[in-house]
Amino acid sequence: MLTERHLEIFVALAEEEHFGDAAQRVGITQPPLSQALRRLELLLGVRLFDRERGVSLTEEGAALLPHARRALTALGELRETGSRESADGRRLRLGLPPELPPRLGATVAASPVRGGVRARVSVVTAPTATLLTDVSAGRLDLAVVRHPAVLHGLSAGPVTLLPTWLLEPDRAEAAQRDAAHLARGLPYAVRPRAESPAAHDLFLDTIAGRGRRVETVVVSDERAGLALVAAGQAVLVTADESLTADGVSRRPTTSPALPLRLRVVWDARRLAAAHAAAAAEALVGALASAHRPGAGAAR
Repeated sequence: MLTERHLEIFVALAEEEHFGDAAQRVGITQPPLSQALRRLELLLGVRLFDRERGVSLTEEGAALLPHARRALTALGELRETGSRESADGRRLRLGLPPELPPRLGATVAASPVRGGVRARVSVVTAPTATLLTDVSAGRLDLAVVRHPAVLHGLSAGPVTLLPTWLLEPDRAEAAQRDAAHLARGLPYAVRPRAESPAAHDLFLDTIAGRGRRVETVVVSDERAGLALVAAGQAVLVTADESLTADGVSRRPTTSPALPLRLRVVWDARRLAAAHAAAAAEALVGALASAHRPGAGAAR
């Protein structure tokens, strides 16, 4: 098995060009160094050094030396990161959905620390389906996800409704036309259904009303959707107040209301530590504070 010690010996001998000096550098005697070098050459299937006239790298050895140095550097960085994580103490791993507006996302992520939880916070952004899987697997401690969703035994806080806006092409005659008719004439830019199937279906069912067919176009994120709106090829529903572009108009979603439904989830079996429970409470509170009257009722 190739070990870090093998790489240290290889690099030391390449740089010292002397068995005795290389052995002293790695803190062993010359015989174990020679034995380790032979094992390394057997593992790699090449001869690394020419020993006939002193000690010099073969062509194969010279080609492999940069890789050995990079591997040693990476291992050193790995140890340093591990030591730093251990020294820093507890860590709180949070997940946020891409639909959460950036400003609110920052407030929610910072809420545990602002509430007195002593932990290093790490944050990832991922679709709801991925976040639920990661919380269940213990890769995340807490996550904000879209509602509704199949929770598979996870605990969850109350549903928060965020108001949303309809972004549509800004047409000069829009004020003299039925805005709802204008919106229905273009497809809705939506993220892939697999990211949050139940919430995706509820969104489209609410728009469809009495059995109307809703046209959609799938986009990777809201910025891509905004680009289609600006190009006059789609409309977009967003909870992000700051999302805008030239040639795009904005109005609140009413008739029907299309709030972004969110809730905090965690695995109660894993979230036993006091600081983790306090963090869950802080996230629930921060999300609830973003609720605005008139967004509608949870379904």
